[in-house]
Amino acid sequence: MKNLQKYILPLLIVVVIGMVYLFYFKTDNKLGSFSAFDTNNSAVKDIKVKVLIERGISNNSFYVSDNDGTIVLVQADKIPDGINNSNTVILRGHLNKESFHAHDVLLN
Repeated sequence: MKNLQKYILPLLIVVVIGMVYLFYFKTDNKLGSFSAFDTNNSAVKDIKVKVLIERGISNNSFYVSDNDGTIVLVQADKIPDGINNSNTVILRGHLNKESFHAHDVLLN
C-alpha cells in the first residue's frame, strides 16, 4: 500500500499538466472573431483570419474574413511574401473603426 501511495501524487501532477495543455495551450484551427476586439483599445492581440485574395492585395493592405463572416480591411506594416498562397494568416495588431492595423502578419 505504501508503494502505491508514492505514485499517486506524481500521477496527479502529470494529469493536471496534461489537462492544462489540452484545454489552454493547444491551438485549434478555428478562425478568430473581430467582435472580441474593442475599437477604443489599442492593445495588440492576435487573431486568425481567412485571406480574401479575390479582393486583391495592394501596397500594404488586403481584406480578410473572420469566423462570423465579417470582412475587414487590413493595413499592415509589412506583408510577407507568399501571402497569395496562404489561405489563413495570423494578424497581430489592433482594430480601428475603419480597418485593422496589423503590426505583424504571420503565415500559416
